[in-house]
Amino acid sequence: MRKNTKYSLLFLMPWIISFLVFWLYPLIYSFVLSFSEYKTLSNELTLIGFDNYIKLFNDPYFYQALQNTTIFTFGTVPITCLAALIFAVMINDIKGKFQEWLKSAFFIPSVTSLVVISLIFTNLYAGNGYINSLLNLVGLPYPEKGWLLEPSTSLLAIMVMDIWLSIGYYMLIFLSYLQTVPKDLYDVAELEGLDKKGQFWKITIPLMKPAIMFVLIINTIKSFQVFVEIYVMTKGGPLGSTNTLVYAIFDKAFNQFDQISYSSAIAYVLFFILIILSLIQMKLLKSE
Repeated sequence: MRKNTKYSLLFLMPWIISFLVFWLYPLIYSFVLSFSEYKTLSNELTLIGFDNYIKLFNDPYFYQALQNTTIFTFGTVPITCLAALIFAVMINDIKGKFQEWLKSAFFIPSVTSLVVISLIFTNLYAGNGYINSLLNLVGLPYPEKGWLLEPSTSLLAIMVMDIWLSIGYYMLIFLSYLQTVPKDLYDVAELEGLDKKGQFWKITIPLMKPAIMFVLIINTIKSFQVFVEIYVMTKGGPLGSTNTLVYAIFDKAFNQFDQISYSSAIAYVLFFILIILSLIQMKLLKSE
């Protein structure tokens, strides 16, 4: 038995080492940094207590990033989840190879490089891009400089891209769960005179609660951590209109080297925000 334990630990060592070095140590060290003032060039660390957190809650830059992140999350998560659920129900009723083709078509954006998609949409949103050209053809108004260069449209443009990108992934999660629901339940409901709409609200939704809770939680976490799209497409601009919490952490840590302690404080505030939101969602959607 001890021999088996030793072999098990031996096989687990690569994971344990990577966990300690790349996850646990940075987590603890960043927590210490958030209560200190760290000088990058001189490698000096001085404990200053809650000064970084006090500064953070009096910083317009932080509140702008928090506001943009909140708008992004609450503007994308409900639409993405609802659209993914609707598409999952529709595709679940389709049989044969066409269903497989639809699943692949919806899922392809989710496995495509986010950097590549961001660059493609940057060109689409440009002043002389295809979107403005199409709007011009039908006589609809559009931002002449481009969707990403106007503070009023830049965040919205990235949100639309994120919704399009994410629907397929969450649709497959819902679809895989839907296919485990016994068909007999729908047959009995149909015999009882319940139409498709009634079946959806009285059978599908109650049985899908675990999947809905899972998708809402991971989608909320993902949305609060939005970074790649912002970094590639706008760098937080124009005028900070797309500055988000994770981009603010990156900006303070790597663009302003003496702010790495401050960025650690922002990271831990984000960490606790995500914990609170996840607990609230679990409480609201918890099944009996």
